[in-house]
Amino acid sequence: MGSSDDVKIGVAIYDFEDSFIAEVRDAIAVCSEGDVPVTIVDAAGRQQTQNEQIEQFIKDGYSAIIVNSVDRTASGVIIEKCRQNDVPLVFFNREPVKDDMAKWDKVYYVGADAVDSGVMAGRIMASYWLSHPEADRNGDGRMQFVIIRGETGHQDTELRTEYFIETLLSAGIMLDKLHEDTTRWRREEGYDVMASFLNRSGDAIEAVFANNDDLALGAIEALQERGYFNGGDFIPVVGIDGTPTGRKALENGTLLGTVFNDAENQGRAAYRIAKELAEGRVPTEEVIGYSITDDRYVWIPYSPLPGKAAEE
Repeated sequence: MGSSDDVKIGVAIYDFEDSFIAEVRDAIAVCSEGDVPVTIVDAAGRQQTQNEQIEQFIKDGYSAIIVNSVDRTASGVIIEKCRQNDVPLVFFNREPVKDDMAKWDKVYYVGADAVDSGVMAGRIMASYWLSHPEADRNGDGRMQFVIIRGETGHQDTELRTEYFIETLLSAGIMLDKLHEDTTRWRREEGYDVMASFLNRSGDAIEAVFANNDDLALGAIEALQERGYFNGGDFIPVVGIDGTPTGRKALENGTLLGTVFNDAENQGRAAYRIAKELAEGRVPTEEVIGYSITDDRYVWIPYSPLPGKAAEE
C-alpha cells in the first residue's frame, strides 16, 4: 500500500442531497480528521458517474474506497474492478447482492437490518391505532392507509414496506391499502406523491407510512395544506431514519413516530474498516469497535422513536 503518508481513502456517495446519507458522510469526514484522509465525491444519482469516479480513485492510487452505490445491482462490476486492482471496498447503506459480496475477501458492508425498521415502524403505528379508536375515521374497523416507498430495488424500500404491513397484520389490524407509489427519497417527492393520493382519495386516508423521514415530512406538508394538523385534525404518519428534521417533527406532534437509523455509527464503522484495509490489515472487532459477521457484514441496530402524538 506504500508508506503511511501515501494512504488515502476515496468515498463515493450516490447523492449528496439525501438527508440521511449526508449524516453518514459527515460522520466519515469527522472520523478522518487528523487521520487517514478522505476524498468524498457525489454521483448525483448517476451510476455511470459513480463508476467513473471509482475508476479515477483506482487510477490515482487510493488505498481503499467506501461506496454508497447509486444502484446496488451494479456493485458486482465495482467489486470486480477493485479486485483486479487490489483496492479494498467498504459498501454502506445500499447492500450489494450477497453473491457479489462473496466474490472477494476485501469487501465489507455496513448497514442496518431493514426488517427491524419495518417491524418497529409497524409497532408504532399499531400501538397508536389500537389505543386511539378515533383514528378509525369512518368507523369500519379497518385501517385505510397509503405507502410512499423509496427507490425501486433498494433493500430498504422492499423490506421496510413488507414488514411494516406484516407487523400491522400480526397485531390483528385489518387493512385496506388505498395507494402505494415509489419515488426517490426526497421530501419534495413525498409531498407530490401524498398530494396525488389526497386528490384521489381525500379524507378516506387514515394512516400514512413513508419509507424515510424526508418522504414522511413531504407527506405532512401535503396533509397540512388539506387542513390536517390544524385545529387538532390528526392523521398518523410514520417515517424511518430519525433525522434532525424528523425528530423536530416528533416534538411538534406532526410526525407520529420514526425509527432511528444511526448514521454516526454507520459512518464511523465504515471509516474504521476502510482505514484498516487501506493500511494492509484485516479489520477486527477489537480495533474497529463493532461486531463483524463471518461474511464481513457490520450491522448497526435501529431503535424506535415514538413522538409526542404517540405518547398522548
